[in-house]
Amino acid sequence: MSFNSGRSPYVFEGASLKWYATLAGDETVREGLINTLVVAVGTTVLSTVLGTLLAVGMARYTRSRLLDALGLLPAVLPDIVVGIGLLVFYNLVQVTLGLWSIVLAHTVFGMAFVAAVVRTRLTHADTSLEEASRDLGATPLATFTRITLPALAPGIAAGALLAFTLSLDEFVIAFFTAAPTQPTLPIVIYSMVRFGVTPEINALATILLAVSFTVIIVAQRMTRLTESLR
Repeated sequence: MSFNSGRSPYVFEGASLKWYATLAGDETVREGLINTLVVAVGTTVLSTVLGTLLAVGMARYTRSRLLDALGLLPAVLPDIVVGIGLLVFYNLVQVTLGLWSIVLAHTVFGMAFVAAVVRTRLTHADTSLEEASRDLGATPLATFTRITLPALAPGIAAGALLAFTLSLDEFVIAFFTAAPTQPTLPIVIYSMVRFGVTPEINALATILLAVSFTVIIVAQRMTRLTESLR
């Protein structure tokens, strides 16, 4: 219906791209998109770094089912629980909400997903190369950067794409941790939908679906590449 020339959400009156042009001229949507991209990119960077370190730590140095459960807990908790908990925490430490508060909130669950993907790769990785590197006198840091990290690259990339997609579409946690003056795109969509579904919303939803499907397919292909390297 986003390609419908009429405004009716139920009757197709003809093909047209005019609602995409209308959407491009909406300043509120543009600001929401910019905020969302800033949050998604920041979340992806932090989640990838912290999630990779978390996966390596759980797989190589600390073998505990309790720590495994705690590390992956944010990925299985309901979004509303995480959102309210983070809002209470921000109020306790008396911080001002903004884009950075959403980035930190999304990183909480994003790094859990990255850790799960990277650890799957680590579980099936050949440790003999790491052992040989240490036997030849390489430092732990050199072994990690030259041996472990390249072997984990497909899994890290797949986890990063997954974190980006989750942050791009996430609404509940952002709703609780965002500043009123800096809404993300899902929050903008929510405010628009309250007054009824319009062709502009259909066009925006179509774009988001296309982007999400594309990123998820790429991440899935990279995950298969990871599995083929076992």
